[in-house]
Amino acid sequence: MSRGRAINFILDKLFDVVTSRVFTHLIWWVLLFLIIFSVEPESYNLGFRITNALLLVVFYMALVYFNLLYLIPEYLSQKKIFRYFFLLFMALLVATPIRTLLFYLKFSNYPELQIEITQSQAEQYIASFIVVIFSTVLKIISDWLRQQRKMNKLITQNMKSELDFLRSQINPHFLFNTLNSLYALTLKKDDRAPTIVLQLSDMMRYMLYESNEQKVTLSKEIEYIKNYLELEKLRHGGNVDIEFELIGEVKDQKITPLLFIPFIENCFKHGVNKSVDKSFVKLRLKIEQSKIWFTILNSIPTDIVPLEGDQVGGIGLSNIKRRLKLLYPGDHHLEIRDLDKEYIVNLTLFLNDKK
Repeated sequence: MSRGRAINFILDKLFDVVTSRVFTHLIWWVLLFLIIFSVEPESYNLGFRITNALLLVVFYMALVYFNLLYLIPEYLSQKKIFRYFFLLFMALLVATPIRTLLFYLKFSNYPELQIEITQSQAEQYIASFIVVIFSTVLKIISDWLRQQRKMNKLITQNMKSELDFLRSQINPHFLFNTLNSLYALTLKKDDRAPTIVLQLSDMMRYMLYESNEQKVTLSKEIEYIKNYLELEKLRHGGNVDIEFELIGEVKDQKITPLLFIPFIENCFKHGVNKSVDKSFVKLRLKIEQSKIWFTILNSIPTDIVPLEGDQVGGIGLSNIKRRLKLLYPGDHHLEIRDLDKEYIVNLTLFLNDKK
């Protein structure tokens, strides 16, 4: 699981737990009841302690829900902070004496408790304020988690849309060229035509189905590259020196499909030309368990036509960089060098979130 997906998963789970109203409120009131019950003097009988704790919880519930359902949405959420605290203090000033009166009447059989109730007004204000403010803090945290969840979902959706768009811009122009070559071979009744049809079929199947996956095995991507190079050899014959060097062991590594193809396409689209005695395309792939080094270089024709903007193999270089940034944020290094007689691309990928 990638770092971004892991963060989203954790936020989703945290959100589900913390913002589940029934769960959160139930836990909150049960804990408050237990706290109040535990601090009651043990000299009072059990029934009195339970009744007192329940009455206090009901009183705090009235304050908390007045805060959550009215004060916060009407004032705090609207950035009316002064009014929020003013009305909160006013509510406490009104509610606490009412609570004192009700408790005084309820516990008329406990004169010593009535005296304690009337003498502890300041403590009651403070306790009520703490309970209400704590509910405000929980509400702020809950809203923040909800907002983060929405933002992460939106970012994920936008990234998927952008990646789909960038992928759609990968232009498999070589397929059309290959079909033309295949047609010519068919007319000549060349024995290589059936083999080429199979290779082309495999490549189109990969592009139509496998390329829609988020990740594919590296072995499949390499097989696709090999088929691609074989078809290019067919098209250009002995006019182009095509080399592919594979270093390292291919195991269970996974990679984004068609990640290297734009660079390879660029070599044949802009690097192969009759103005060069012997054009060349040299590809080197070095593999480790958590890292891939991709290097490709091609000859530069003497009569090369300047590229429009930053076009590279049917897809803009800026789009390639953007795709890498979305798919491997902080986990790639791209270096492009334009020398006198050759064009070099070095791309390093860090797999499995290891750098």
